[in-house]
Amino acid sequence: MTARGTRADGNAGSLEADDLDVEEALALVKEDNGRAVADNGRTPGDHVPAPTSAAQGGPRGAPRASHQPDSHLAAAQDPEHAHKATPWPQARAVAARAAARSGTRGTHRAPVSVALDGALGLTLAAPLTALTDLPSFDTSAMDGWAVAGPGPWDVRDEGVLAGHAEPAPLTDGEAVRIATGARIPLDTTAVLRSEHGRADERGRLHATRELEHGQDIRPRGQECRSGDVLLPVGALVTPAVLGLAAAAGYDTLTAIPRPRVDVLVLGDELLTEGLPHDGLIRDALGPLLPPWLRALGAEVTAVRRLGDDAKALHKAITSSRADLIVTTGGTASGPVDHVHPTLSRIGAELLVDGVKVRPGHPMLLARTKEDQHLVGLPGNPLAAVSGLLTLAEPLLRALAARPAPEPYTLPLQDAVHGHPYDTRIIPVVLRGDRAAPLHYNGPAMLRGIAAADALAVVPPGGARAGQETELLDLPWAAAGIGVCFT
Repeated sequence: MTARGTRADGNAGSLEADDLDVEEALALVKEDNGRAVADNGRTPGDHVPAPTSAAQGGPRGAPRASHQPDSHLAAAQDPEHAHKATPWPQARAVAARAAARSGTRGTHRAPVSVALDGALGLTLAAPLTALTDLPSFDTSAMDGWAVAGPGPWDVRDEGVLAGHAEPAPLTDGEAVRIATGARIPLDTTAVLRSEHGRADERGRLHATRELEHGQDIRPRGQECRSGDVLLPVGALVTPAVLGLAAAAGYDTLTAIPRPRVDVLVLGDELLTEGLPHDGLIRDALGPLLPPWLRALGAEVTAVRRLGDDAKALHKAITSSRADLIVTTGGTASGPVDHVHPTLSRIGAELLVDGVKVRPGHPMLLARTKEDQHLVGLPGNPLAAVSGLLTLAEPLLRALAARPAPEPYTLPLQDAVHGHPYDTRIIPVVLRGDRAAPLHYNGPAMLRGIAAADALAVVPPGGARAGQETELLDLPWAAAGIGVCFT
C-alpha cells in the first residue's frame, strides 16, 4: 500500500491549515511562540498554557475547554482549566480497568457454550482438554504399502482405505496397499511410499530405498493423549483452534461471550443516503462503527439514529441492556450536545471526561450501571475513531478477556508536528521498516485512515524523522477482512 496525498517534497507529516481544528491550530501557533514566552521569564521546559477553545459551544464534536457551564469564564481566569483532561495513556488504562472495577471483567462474566461455527474470535473460559488420543489409532502418513518384515513382499489383492474397519494383521513377507489416514494393520513394520516401491515380474514388491522400522506411521497418541491440556483458559479461538477442537472431539466450546454493544448515532444533520445538501451531511459513523466494533470482539445488538433529542437519548440509554453503549456526537457543550446532561440526570459516574489527544479530545467514558458502560465519541469521523481506539477497545478487550496486544514501534519516515501538550493520532502506511505519515488526518477526515495500515501515536511536541513511534494496528491490515470481522 502506498501513501496517498503526499506532497511533492515528500513531507507527508507536515500539517496543512485544513488538517487542524480551531483549537489545534491555535495550539500550534502557541507552540511556535514558545521562545517568546521563555524570554519573558518562563524556562524553556515549562508547560505552555492552552489557549481557550474558540470552538466551544460550536459545531458537533468540536473540542471544548470544559464540560462545566461556566467554562468560558473559568478558562479565561485559569488557562490550565482547558487542559484538565486525562492523558492518553492513562485514559486507555482507566478504560481497561473499568470492567474489573465494576465486577464485570471478562473472566467474571458467565461463560457460555458455543457451537464451533460460532466461536471464532471468542476467548476460552475452560481449558481445551483432549477428549481422545490424537491420532486415536495408528495411521498411515502416506499413500503406499503397509509392509511386514524385510522385503520383497507378497501383495494382498485388497487394499486398506481410510475410514474403514480395522484390517487383518500382516504376516512377515506380506504387504497391502494403504491410503493416507487409513488404519495400520497389526504387525506392520513400516509404510513404503508409492514412489519408493516397484513390482518384479512375479508381482512381488521391492523397496527402491532403505526402509526404517516405523517409517511413515503416525502412532496412536503422537500429538496428544486423552486428558492432555491442549490450550489454556484465555486462549483466543482462531481458525486453527477450531480445527484442533474438532480433531480432539469437540462440538462446542466453553467461552466468554462477546460483549454486547448498542450504537446510538446522534445528530439532526445526518443523512443515511444520497448526496449532502442544504446543510445536511452523510452519516459516516453508522456504517463505520458496527464492523469495527465486531472486529474488536463485540456483538453489535443495535444501531439507532436518534437525532438531537434529549428525551430519546435518555430513553435509549436507560432501556439498553448492552454491556457497552457507544454514542457519536453530542459530547461537547453546545446547545444540542445532550450526552453530559443525560449522564448527569441518570446519575452515571464519569470515569474519563476528555482526553489529551488530537483528534478526539472531547471523548468520555462513564459507568451507567454496575455492569454497563458508555463511551461517548466525538461526532467528527477521525476523532470518533480516535475515541474508539482510546476508550472502547481497551474496555471491550477486558470484557472479552482478550490479552492486550504487545506494543511495538517503528521509525517515522517523515517528521510529524505535534500538539504542545496532547498526544496526536495520525494514520500511516508501513513501508518496509518505516511508518510513513499520511495527509488528510484532520478530525473530520477519513481519507487518510481509509488508506492506512496503522495509526501512529505521536507524543506531545511531535516526532522527528527516524524517531521510534508507537503504532496501533488496524484490524483489517493485521488479519484480513475475512478473519477479523466475525
